[in-house]
Amino acid sequence: MTDFPFLSILTLFPLVGAAVVAFIPKTRGQLAKAIALGWSLAVLALSIVMWIAFEARGDRFQFRESYQWIPTWDARFTFAADGIALVMLMLIAILVPVVILASWNDIDETQRSVPVYFALLLALECTMIGVFAAADVFLFYVFFEVMLVPMYFIIGSYGGARRQYAAVKFFLYSLVGGLFMLAAVIGLWVVGGNTFDWQKLSDVSAAFDTGTARWLFLGFFIAFAVKAPFFPFHTWLPDAGVAAPAPAAALLVGVLDKVGTFGILRYCLSLFPEASRWFAPAALILGVIGIIYAALLAVGQHDLKRLVSYTSIAHFGFIGIGIFAFTTQAGTGAVLYMVNHGLATGLLFLVVGMFVARRGSALVSDFGGAGKLVPVLAGVLFFAGLASLALPGTAPFVSEFLVLIGTFTVHKVYAVIATVGIILAAAYVLWMVQRTTQGTLNPMLVAVPAMHKDISLREKVVVAPLIVLLLVLGFYPKPVTDVINPAVEATMQDVGTTDPAPTAVANGKVAP
Repeated sequence: MTDFPFLSILTLFPLVGAAVVAFIPKTRGQLAKAIALGWSLAVLALSIVMWIAFEARGDRFQFRESYQWIPTWDARFTFAADGIALVMLMLIAILVPVVILASWNDIDETQRSVPVYFALLLALECTMIGVFAAADVFLFYVFFEVMLVPMYFIIGSYGGARRQYAAVKFFLYSLVGGLFMLAAVIGLWVVGGNTFDWQKLSDVSAAFDTGTARWLFLGFFIAFAVKAPFFPFHTWLPDAGVAAPAPAAALLVGVLDKVGTFGILRYCLSLFPEASRWFAPAALILGVIGIIYAALLAVGQHDLKRLVSYTSIAHFGFIGIGIFAFTTQAGTGAVLYMVNHGLATGLLFLVVGMFVARRGSALVSDFGGAGKLVPVLAGVLFFAGLASLALPGTAPFVSEFLVLIGTFTVHKVYAVIATVGIILAAAYVLWMVQRTTQGTLNPMLVAVPAMHKDISLREKVVVAPLIVLLLVLGFYPKPVTDVINPAVEATMQDVGTTDPAPTAVANGKVAP
């Protein structure tokens, strides 16, 4: 099964689906939705087969494929997946059908083309799969940049107020970050022996000049920090999160942003190990600042979608300190956090979108006591909020705990400061839930007919798989951590770091 071309098929299949859906007449919106959903479910089925075929303790990179592309540059269509890439590919395969179903009634057929919207979602899926599956640096860069196009049109054409401003800001920020990466990619090709093959570059990375490697590292890191986004490169995300349709925003924060953290793990750490160790103190400081700063901003937000966007920035701070702590425990927690954040914040964005669609507003002040009218939907919002703040028993708790305990073993101060973010998370989530669904019923809600409709069957199907996964992985994350661990261990070996030796306790004293 490992010889089967899983990755090339997974990458190209959604693109074919996008072409098919895009040519469906505008008047056949229901047909376009059905085909897009079926196409995405086929990708999910193939991804499940690939997951089963993956050997957790086998070769680091599996399902490798390589096809000639640009011989002069030694650039090839090379695909391969390690455990980190595999879990992200599964996250994409799960979220895209959910997002398509969540978007079912979001597009006004009289104003905008329904087939084009769903074609853009499938095209986005193609680029997201490609960026995680690429094992050629230039191919990765191409997917990294092309990925901007479908999301730009989704935000700019199908978003809410200020959608053009948000779309341009998203595109320009990402494009500028991409220019830094392009310069670094060219420099890497020059110093790496005129090749873009990741494995060949990894083999010779130890011979890079220290100063050159640090500059190349910074080129990649800035691009990934913008994409993630890490503080202080984060300002595009709240605007994009507010303007994008809620289901598309779930993909934006659930998957697209993870390209940044994935890129740091795959390219910054593995190709520039000395530079990664050199920059780690600064990255840890930026991560801790991001956690506290974004959490404080989230507490003061009055727009539900903007609040959720700021929570994502805080969560990326946790992922950042997990990566740059350079312990396998923290690294595994960071990768698991990438998956769990995609599930939890994706669910939160989807449920917030359901409230906004009913009320016609995302302002917290326009709700109040909504749980009296839509009790089940309010309950789902409460669960999504608790998962987002990493309540024990939900999947994000496991990843956050691993990040903090893995960081504490080597950087106690950073870990202790980061825990303040947990307290602030409880504040902004519980404040949001209380002001939105609890308390005295806002009389204005009674006059809104849609607010009298509780969660529908379609919406139950949308949220159910995410709730189940958050609960199952909260109690039994082993199937995912078993896949992640070998890849994280190999990455830490690339960096040249080892886990600190455990300490023994005897007679109440810590012994070396």
